[in-house]
Amino acid sequence: LSRQKKDILAHHKLTTSYLAGRLHFRFLFRSCEHRSLHSYVHGASSLTLSFETTGNCLRRTAEKAPDQEFLVFRQQNIRKTFSQLLEDARRLAAGFIALGLKPGDRVGIWGHNYYEWTLVQFATAISGMIQVNINPYYQPNELRYALEKVEVSALVMPTAHKHFNYMTSLYEVIPQVAGGKPGNGSLRSRDLPDLHHIIVFGEEEPLKGAWDFNEILNGAGALDFRVLDTLESKIKPDDPVNIQYTSGTTGFPKACTLTHHNLLNNSYMTGLRSNWHKEKHVICLPNPLYHTFGCVIGVLNALNHRQTCVFPSISYEVARIFDAIQEEKCTFLFGSPTMFIDLLSSPLMKQCDISSVRGGYVGGAPCPYALCEKMVKELNMSDTYVIYGSTELSPAVIMSRSDQPALKRIESVGYVMPHCELAIVDEHGQVVPRGERGELWARGYMTMLGYWADEKGTHKDLTRDRWYHTGDTATMNEDGSVMIVGRTKEMICRGGENIYPTEIEQQIHKFPYVADVQVIGVPDDRLGEAVCAWIRLREEFKSKITPENIIEACKGKMSAYKIPKYVLIKEEKDFPMTATGKVKKNELKVLSKELLHLENVQSHFNE
Repeated sequence: LSRQKKDILAHHKLTTSYLAGRLHFRFLFRSCEHRSLHSYVHGASSLTLSFETTGNCLRRTAEKAPDQEFLVFRQQNIRKTFSQLLEDARRLAAGFIALGLKPGDRVGIWGHNYYEWTLVQFATAISGMIQVNINPYYQPNELRYALEKVEVSALVMPTAHKHFNYMTSLYEVIPQVAGGKPGNGSLRSRDLPDLHHIIVFGEEEPLKGAWDFNEILNGAGALDFRVLDTLESKIKPDDPVNIQYTSGTTGFPKACTLTHHNLLNNSYMTGLRSNWHKEKHVICLPNPLYHTFGCVIGVLNALNHRQTCVFPSISYEVARIFDAIQEEKCTFLFGSPTMFIDLLSSPLMKQCDISSVRGGYVGGAPCPYALCEKMVKELNMSDTYVIYGSTELSPAVIMSRSDQPALKRIESVGYVMPHCELAIVDEHGQVVPRGERGELWARGYMTMLGYWADEKGTHKDLTRDRWYHTGDTATMNEDGSVMIVGRTKEMICRGGENIYPTEIEQQIHKFPYVADVQVIGVPDDRLGEAVCAWIRLREEFKSKITPENIIEACKGKMSAYKIPKYVLIKEEKDFPMTATGKVKKNELKVLSKELLHLENVQSHFNE
């Protein structure tokens, strides 16, 4: 645990300068006191934060509602109550202890939305271990990075899903696994010296070099359970419980280290904001568990408020989402903008009964107003909430309020969450007046401990007084609501004019023939950068709309300098995406240069 202790101590050192940082920030306020209202807001609240562990929360909920259905994994045909999940989590935690795993050890879970995923989530939480979420789309080099970065001790995984063979990728990273004994997952690797166990599920026959998940689940003895009870009693709310790799669209992912306190409170406050403490829901959750929207805003939120989570499929499938809504009578839908675009564009919209739907959450990427409007009107999501956040913030810091009409809520990303602080600052770190643009910063109980084993990265994104730099450009309205204008690094600089892609995307989304649009900057010899729009047309308009039609339609709708110089009409498969439905804009830039033959043109800005 030496590396963990060193890393956490480094994070604690950050907080020792908290008071000095507060004084520093007050000075920045004082320098602009002549302004009527700053772009700063504190979510002061009478709501109390809890101070408990994930295990305590699970046990308390299982005692209050032992027979209530909690998790439904439709494709696996698995349905579990709160008490059944607690029992299974304890069995797996004791099985980990029998293998020799200890508190603080990192246990990786590499897979899609399986019941086994949630078992690892809770088994690690009640035993003092740290769950590491590993994206199932990771290729061998990415897997190696994820395992090495945080020194994973045990890796839990399926063998294959659809076209992706996990074992083949694992063999490429650790060749000796393929030569191991069937049913024995003990490992000693020179390349990954901290990785000691491989555990697989979904196979009837023992695999070479891997423990069978069910044997670990059922293999603990009485002594292991007594050790588990002792360990669980020593876990503290401020202990790290989860490491999430960022899903950023540029650079290597960073390992965000999050605590019980971070995640339980953030999920609880999200549920309160959407009245989950007053209403019962059957939640349709197609979002991936390996990111915070799924495992925190979804699973932990439902745990806190005793709701039922329905997972339509192991991986994202539109048809199975409609099946789940209709057959489980789902009332609340989760999704990213891309997912909702797919639902609204599907012919199944007219074939399935979605009358049970009352509301939902949308997040993970900017959601255009026109799309939100369709969600409210066509998907029956009158109780829709926009959520803004990031992995580093556990994740939610801004959210719509329930006391506003649906179409009013979706005009912005919402208002600061309870016990969080927001500030919008200029390039000098000074708070700007309301209505002016700047970078959004956030601070509060939900801020990560830091990036695991990355002090430099932590200090870069977290100030000494614990303000997290989101990298998003935003404005704050007079009423405190926040508008996300775009990513700081995505801003296009055309001939000295700053252009925010989100503005153009919002406008083009209003055109009835557009299903999706992504705007980026491409090199321009004269202006530095030019505006380029990637467009996906609705099915019925394909072959009818040309790039020239779109450019012409933009005239009069936006300033001339914002009108795209280039329009590329593409199919859905052409858009490079992250696993969570975000478009990789850095890859769009590269592809655009190739398609437009701009490889040799140098941009003066943002390169």
